[in-house]
Amino acid sequence: MKTSAPQVAIVGAGIVGLAHAWAAARAGCRVTVFERSDKARGASVRNFGMCWPIGQASEHFETALRSRELWQEFTAATGAYARATGSVHVVAHEDEAAVLEEFVMAMKGTPYQVSMLTPARVESDVPGVRRGVARAGMLSGSEINLDPREALALLPPFLKERHGVEFRWKTAVCHVGEGVLRTASGESHAFDEAYVCSGHDFETLFPEVFAASPLKPCKLQMMRTVPQPGGWKLGPMLASGLTLRQYSSFHGCPSLAAVKARVAREMPELDRYGIHVMASQDRFGSIVLGDSHEYGGDIEIFDKMEIDELMLRELRKLFDFPDWRIAERWHGIYAKHFGDVEFRADVLPGVQIATGTSGSGMTMSFGLADRHFSTRIAPV
Repeated sequence: MKTSAPQVAIVGAGIVGLAHAWAAARAGCRVTVFERSDKARGASVRNFGMCWPIGQASEHFETALRSRELWQEFTAATGAYARATGSVHVVAHEDEAAVLEEFVMAMKGTPYQVSMLTPARVESDVPGVRRGVARAGMLSGSEINLDPREALALLPPFLKERHGVEFRWKTAVCHVGEGVLRTASGESHAFDEAYVCSGHDFETLFPEVFAASPLKPCKLQMMRTVPQPGGWKLGPMLASGLTLRQYSSFHGCPSLAAVKARVAREMPELDRYGIHVMASQDRFGSIVLGDSHEYGGDIEIFDKMEIDELMLRELRKLFDFPDWRIAERWHGIYAKHFGDVEFRADVLPGVQIATGTSGSGMTMSFGLADRHFSTRIAPV
């Protein structure tokens, strides 16, 4: 009988990889994380910083709430930036208001913490909303505002100090076989289980699996304003009616078809670039704005000013911040799974690919990894 702790190798130190490292360590494993860069530089640090359970369909909502619990545990232990702000969807059209009403009614008696807001309540209770435009709002109490850059910087030392997780930075893994992986420097490392959590880049290690998978790379563009003056606070994180098209939680609402048809008819440019607009605030007081979605062969290495201008156009229709000056612009690329909340593939005995959280990595990774290790490896 094997009595020593299982050796677990994690390839990739983005949020999915770190979530698996934490869950494996809590399950009693000895964990080593291999990361080709000196720190996380990919999609995990290029997002809104939203733990966003409201976007998840009911079958995944409990997993999102488990992620929320783990974020709260981590931020309490490290002092990382976290605000339990909740969120408000602000809508300017009757068809969008109908979707919100249908959703709130359907969620009665479920774990979703949602309620309708009148236009007057939106204007009185939600900073950053333009006066006179809201037809309705929906308040959700489950969302947490995080700073992804800070969180991804603090997670590795937290895992090392609290759980003994080892990190091999600037170490590119060039081969993963059964029970052993090899790095670009020629070193070999033995393992009992390995998890390839390198986003869409797992194509490098397992190109045939990527080619046969339902995944496509997705590029998003985002912006960040200068810090808002005088300590101005955004309050709850904000989403517009366009966001109803994006998240699976709203897909069962009968009125959503009318919203999609109107946007396609009146603003086809938004569908062309997958634009829906949201806003969160970082720990320095800047407002993070976005985003867009371009897939597969439509992705270009150069960012499009047209996309930024369209996002700002739609943001300004609903929101009104003290200072709109843009301090940063960037893009990120992640693996999009069009059929599920994640992609897992057992590619060899003891080797699994884990990716495809589809832009919901901050929301789902902790919960998904926790669920996986609670069933795969018993604590020792």
